[in-house]
Amino acid sequence: MGKSFEQYQKQKLISSYFSVVLSIALVLFLLGILGLLVINTKKMADHFKEQITISIFLKDEAKESEIDQLQKNLLQAEHTKSAVFVSKEEAAEQHSEEIGEDFQDFLGYNPLKNSIDLQLRADYVTPQEIDSLATTLAQKAYIEEVSYDKPLVGLLSENVKRISFWILIASGALTFIAILLINSSIRLSIYSKRFIIKTMQMVGATKTFIRRPFIWMNIKLGMFGALTALLALTGVLYYLDQNFPELELFKDMEQLGLLYTAIFVLGIFISLISTFFATQRFLNLRTDELYY
Repeated sequence: MGKSFEQYQKQKLISSYFSVVLSIALVLFLLGILGLLVINTKKMADHFKEQITISIFLKDEAKESEIDQLQKNLLQAEHTKSAVFVSKEEAAEQHSEEIGEDFQDFLGYNPLKNSIDLQLRADYVTPQEIDSLATTLAQKAYIEEVSYDKPLVGLLSENVKRISFWILIASGALTFIAILLINSSIRLSIYSKRFIIKTMQMVGATKTFIRRPFIWMNIKLGMFGALTALLALTGVLYYLDQNFPELELFKDMEQLGLLYTAIFVLGIFISLISTFFATQRFLNLRTDELYY
């Protein structure tokens, strides 16, 4: 009978520890995901910005030397990511592939123009910068037209600012929720031992002596929870890196290291603070108040 009760108590204790570790791991994992979003918001925004193409259409009478010089100047400019010359024949071939038929068969000629597809570095993809560049290029005599998706550029710039703002708000809110949830889990764990705490206090144990094993145990649980969250986070990172290599998630290891360290320290810190105040609360209660 004694062994059965002892085994039951041990299972109950393990279950209690497991629930604390699991709750800490889940909350820190979500916090880590949001941290990744914060770190990579600019990177993802830059990736989409650099996909915007400015098409510089050239007149038929444009000399080859003029085209080569223009492309060379664009490639040397600090705002340029890439500048690719597309001949009218290549453009016609691409267009035919897109529509599924050769439009030159019924038109009898190729109406398209030679062009240079220009992509800018992300910092220069703003309505003002692109408009200024397009105006400057359009003044050249051998350039027919400079075309780009102006509404998309404006919309992208606005949405990047809006998304960044709300991610920061969500980060602050989730951090607060994380603290509350971890604190609640630890308080429930300590609540089940409130009579032991009061008994130790009644036989003369100091508050520091009583708190020490609880704090040390929950710090270890916080560490296990944080490590579990980091392992899950690494799995998500690896999956994203395999499927979206252009994001280069493992490129900036310094920022990732700071994020991992912050999550690990946060798991320990919240466990420490929550345990301290939870044990302090039960130490300050009168014996008759333990039953409520």
